[in-house]
Amino acid sequence: QVQLVESGGGLVQAGGSLRLSCAASGRTFSTYAMAWFRQAPGKEREFVAAIKWNVGWTYYADSVKGRCTISRDNAKNTVYLQMNSLKPEDTAVYYCAADQEGHILRIGVSGEYEYWGQGTQVTVSS
Repeated sequence: QVQLVESGGGLVQAGGSLRLSCAASGRTFSTYAMAWFRQAPGKEREFVAAIKWNVGWTYYADSVKGRCTISRDNAKNTVYLQMNSLKPEDTAVYYCAADQEGHILRIGVSGEYEYWGQGTQVTVSS
């Protein structure tokens, strides 16, 4: 059973930085794609960033490109989302998602992922 546990959220001022972590367990993730999505109150869940575990290929939403970096630590089975230059509009619950690469046709679509973490709140004050 795949388990994803996010951490690292919190309250930060605009312009600040946070690093989110997603600890994965229950599988060998070398053939998995991992992603971060976020959901603000009253809005749909939206894609933030994704990484293909084996090759480290990354993909970002335009809204975070240049401000966020997704990475993984193979030894720790952990995926990170480094967020810099945070804006109030980045406020949301951030979710980690995972599924086997072969199961994903559209890497930026939440419905393509089977496994989800519980989410971590990020609040950016102005």
